[in-house]
Amino acid sequence: MSHLHAITESVQFIKNQVSISPQIGLILGSGLGELADEIQNPVTISYADIPHFPVSTVEGHAGQLVIGELHGKQVVAMQGRFHFYEGYSMQEVTYPVRVMKQLGVETMIVTNACGGMNPTFNPGDLMIIEDHLNMTGANPLIGPNEQELGPRFPDMSAAYTPAYVSLVEETAKKLNIPVQKGVYAGITGPTYMTPAELKMLRAIGGDAVGMSTVPEVIVASHMSMKVIGISCITDMAIGEELEPLTHDEVVEVANRTKPRFISLVKEVVSSL
Repeated sequence: MSHLHAITESVQFIKNQVSISPQIGLILGSGLGELADEIQNPVTISYADIPHFPVSTVEGHAGQLVIGELHGKQVVAMQGRFHFYEGYSMQEVTYPVRVMKQLGVETMIVTNACGGMNPTFNPGDLMIIEDHLNMTGANPLIGPNEQELGPRFPDMSAAYTPAYVSLVEETAKKLNIPVQKGVYAGITGPTYMTPAELKMLRAIGGDAVGMSTVPEVIVASHMSMKVIGISCITDMAIGEELEPLTHDEVVEVANRTKPRFISLVKEVVSSL
């Protein structure tokens, strides 16, 4: 079965259950799934029920699509995402983005929790992603290209839509939420980085480091979607002064930052 055929079957299954055509897609990272609970008139579809969809394995990720209205806009939210480190292929990780596009989504807001490498950042900061470094050693577009989905060699020079970087910045200012801007270095995980690796990533221009987002944004660019990326800096990952880190600490900071994060994303959605 071709990739396109599978996508069409997934989309048809979802369309049979919803009457709206969402224009905005949300990918909600660690601890941020609660934003989906604010969607009005929601239709919730478990990943397990959607034909050809991968199924989520990570704690703290619900594993469902929530489709409805947020601030008067029609949205589809992924409550729980897929990661390369779980053993999925890059194509599986990004499959939901393909489905979102075919559902009618033109703008994708992708969120994550990540480590801050820029010494001016603090845990709990929100960072607008301006650009990324794909340090995974892989790419979801490797393999045959289906022209109906996008070009063989997609341009990535403005993968994070510059006008929307400004929009998020202005929205944050309006809400009195301090934000950082920077470059997200995407790695595979599941290990946190060694001190030497962190120094390398910082030396080549990374401001934050995380294990998601880059594959989804590559596929969104392939399909000419507009992209907004926002990271929650949950811990500082500075090679010279590395403290041992646990997943629980990351979740704890994500939870503390959640109210600001949610109000920012909701306000951004209403401005789109």
